[in-house]
Amino acid sequence: MFDSLKKLIFDRPVEEDIPASFSADEKQLAEAALMFHVIAADGIVTDDERKTLSRLLSSQFGLGADETAALMEQARNADNEAIDLYGFTRVLKRSLTHEERLELVRNLWKMVFADGVVHEFEDNVVWRVAELLDVDSRDRMEIKRSVSRSQADS
Repeated sequence: MFDSLKKLIFDRPVEEDIPASFSADEKQLAEAALMFHVIAADGIVTDDERKTLSRLLSSQFGLGADETAALMEQARNADNEAIDLYGFTRVLKRSLTHEERLELVRNLWKMVFADGVVHEFEDNVVWRVAELLDVDSRDRMEIKRSVSRSQADS
């Protein structure tokens, strides 16, 4: 799984050589790596952020504890080896519906708010990912407000 995503990230074939569909593993890893990137953007990954990431990945993909832990480790490694966000977003843009992309942006905001502090680097990552996924600013900001309200209520 990791090798295939690494190939997608680093080999960058011309657009017509990119397959129209990707495996579920590639999509899971790409989503998980973006979520990990958000929580690592401020240089500190807290226990609350790790727990939120674990909970989101488990519920999003129906994974058990061991599978979730393995995906989190793979996501951390993929994020550390990635040179940019494009490799991850390319996989997702071509394989997720618009509604699924909106849900991913919602999950990214949940990661931003997980430690109770919105760092400008985290905010910037969500903005860049949303742009790469063709999620417009209005939707991105509406999702941010919705997640912020739900975090305040809990």
